[in-house]
Amino acid sequence: MDISEQAKKYVEKMVTGPGPGLSETDPEFVERFVNFAFDEVVNEESVKLDDRTRFLAIMATLLGCQGREEFKMILPAALNFGVKPEEIKEVVYQAVDYLGIGRVYPFLKSTNEILSARGIRLPLASAETTTKEDRLRKGNDAQIEIFGEKMRNSWENGPEEMKHINKWLADNCFGDYYTRKGLTLAEREMITFCFLLAQGGVEPQLKSHVAGNIRMGNSRGFLIKVVSQCLPYIGYPRSLTAIRMINEATDTK
Repeated sequence: MDISEQAKKYVEKMVTGPGPGLSETDPEFVERFVNFAFDEVVNEESVKLDDRTRFLAIMATLLGCQGREEFKMILPAALNFGVKPEEIKEVVYQAVDYLGIGRVYPFLKSTNEILSARGIRLPLASAETTTKEDRLRKGNDAQIEIFGEKMRNSWENGPEEMKHINKWLADNCFGDYYTRKGLTLAEREMITFCFLLAQGGVEPQLKSHVAGNIRMGNSRGFLIKVVSQCLPYIGYPRSLTAIRMINEATDTK
């Protein structure tokens, strides 16, 4: 196999690959995939990201597309590239808001198994910053910071049948998760963007969270870098759709 030196170095640091035994059973595929994902994409100057951001985005994307086996290989690599266990856990926890526990539970179980195998004691230190009494207010404060004043007391507006869900969005989605330590609000909006772009079929929500990312300082150019670095894991159609939503949300032709 003709694997580039850059790809070899990257894979050696990851201590992982596209799958056990594939080098023997599918050498042509491995050569092309490894050179593309771990050299061409990683080193494309126009869309480079720092290692930590790249791995946070890739893990969120794999959760979104339900790539559990690849997630189990990427998680140790993320640790090797300096992503903290606390940050990994926050990505998995927040995924429940956008994917549901039915899809996230297997990833949480795999995360615990991998962290434990690395000698990391569980549970990790508490990252909570809210109580039952203040989670609604603090969650709504996070909504306002991300999406603007239109979100203030958002559960009081809109159709009657939506009020309970709008309240849950404030106290559960944002109050229980976005307020936690470990990731900034800008980073949480970035991983939410990844959950949505990877699962597909939720373009209205994706477009809304593009706007939230922009408000949090994650520029159009940054979001395109995120999509580009995640492309090997989700393919071209969902990547191109995500870029279209970025362009529509930013009025870019």
